[in-house]
Amino acid sequence: MSRESVEKQFSRSERFSEKITKAVFPVAGMGSRFLPATKASPKEMMPVVDKPLIQYAVEEAVAAGITDMIFITGRNKRAIEDHFDKAYELEAELAMRGKDELLRIVKKIIPSHINCIFIRQPEALGLGHAVLCAKPVVNNEAFAVILADDLIDGEPAVMKQMVDVFSQHQCSVLGVQTVPRDQTKSYGIVASSPLEGSNDLERVTAIVEKPKPADAPSNLAVVGRYILTPRIFHHLAQVTKGAGGEIQLTDGIAALMKEEQMLAYRFKGTRYDCGSKLGYLQATVALGLKHPEVRDEFAAYLSALQHAK
Repeated sequence: MSRESVEKQFSRSERFSEKITKAVFPVAGMGSRFLPATKASPKEMMPVVDKPLIQYAVEEAVAAGITDMIFITGRNKRAIEDHFDKAYELEAELAMRGKDELLRIVKKIIPSHINCIFIRQPEALGLGHAVLCAKPVVNNEAFAVILADDLIDGEPAVMKQMVDVFSQHQCSVLGVQTVPRDQTKSYGIVASSPLEGSNDLERVTAIVEKPKPADAPSNLAVVGRYILTPRIFHHLAQVTKGAGGEIQLTDGIAALMKEEQMLAYRFKGTRYDCGSKLGYLQATVALGLKHPEVRDEFAAYLSALQHAK
């Protein structure tokens, strides 16, 4: 079906809601790159300073005005659900001991107006399948996808930046950044053309999953932030399993862009690949140096280490 025929069949209001209220967090992965730390604890619960990765991701969604957090979980992920649940015993203990500041921190983990929804992914069939699992809850709305592995420190929050882009253009938006050419095999890579009048937005003309550097159409990589229209579910349901028997989100996006405009957004912020040990350590150092409780002493410690060499 051509883009023109889709536009004729569905008016904008009939196709999807114009406001992003739902975010999908695929958190069913095993986290094998961080074994043995992730043997019994989800990788998304690994702390950066004093908050787990998944909390940074949820806070980013909250800052974007999103109210429904949809977690696609798997086995051994109960800790994520517990983290966002009310901890009656802990709160009572902190209150009894007069630990008011700690009580405030625990209570603000998730604002009272936020809904948390947990859906079990029955099989580890890839990112595309994880997103497809959210269809019964997302229904006929455009929605965000946030990968907690990619911790992005932005002001305003990167998902807020992307929601603003969506509000203006009413189409799918991919968060992208340039990567070294020799790293294209680790990302979904897009080909794009400039969008007139914009320095940070481009029209996506093609997307390829993890191409070899010689085959990559560019070095513009999709890095863990998406806003997608609900039409993506139709295409994910049609995608055939690729390498490793997985359903790739990239394949669904490639099919969707044949029907609808899709934009690549060069977000403003610093990304830390916390799916790798080096990226995780970099995030810990960078956010530690910004943390009001420890930043001065931590900076002094790092300086002392440097001078001791």
